Amino acid sequence: MAAPAAFRFNTKFDQTILLGKKAGNVAELYQGVCTVPDASIYFHTHKFLQQHHYLSPEPPNDFAYWTTHVLNEATLGEQLSSVDIVQFHSIAALRQRIAELIEGYLQSAYRSVDAPEGQEFYFMSTQTFVMATRHEARDLTEFAAALRHISIQSLYFHMFDATLRLAQDGNDFSLWFRAQGKARLADEMLRLDPYTYTLEGLRQTLIRIVERHAND
Repeated sequence: MAAPAAFRFNTKFDQTILLGKKAGNVAELYQGVCTVPDASIYFHTHKFLQQHHYLSPEPPNDFAYWTTHVLNEATLGEQLSSVDIVQFHSIAALRQRIAELIEGYLQSAYRSVDAPEGQEFYFMSTQTFVMATRHEARDLTEFAAALRHISIQSLYFHMFDATLRLAQDGNDFSLWFRAQGKARLADEMLRLDPYTYTLEGLRQTLIRIVERHAND
């Protein structure tokens, strides 16, 4: 029988792009959310996790922050803050939910507030460059060892980017574990909510889980 395929760890580099599109009020924010590229929706809902990976979890998304702190639209800001991005396995579904909340607010709002000059919402995006690393694993012991050395960007790529990239339940790690016949480990990985950890905390948790299964 052929030897199981090794897991090869990748990393990524994101280049931020200013789209040249801005919103000065809720109606313009809605128009932008409906029309900007998928990468822009991802940027404005996920970038906090990567940029502030040593801080506490539960980050706000940019849409919620702007409507709350710039427009002082606390009701809409609270609704947008409540969007649980971990529940969405495609950008299309996430975009639709955000747009629905903004549209519903527009239909019920009794006023329209414009942002102060210079504080408009600027839609941004990223171009992602994926690169191979020198780390790979052929079994769980090697996998746990590699987790100690890969970069934060590599961990983020395989755990967070993977869910939306694959558009299905799971991430790169859980899919590889299942392919190796480690169904219980794959299932435990799927039950883990990565959004409740800092990235360094997530790394340590993953190492403990993988080492425990390696010793079973």
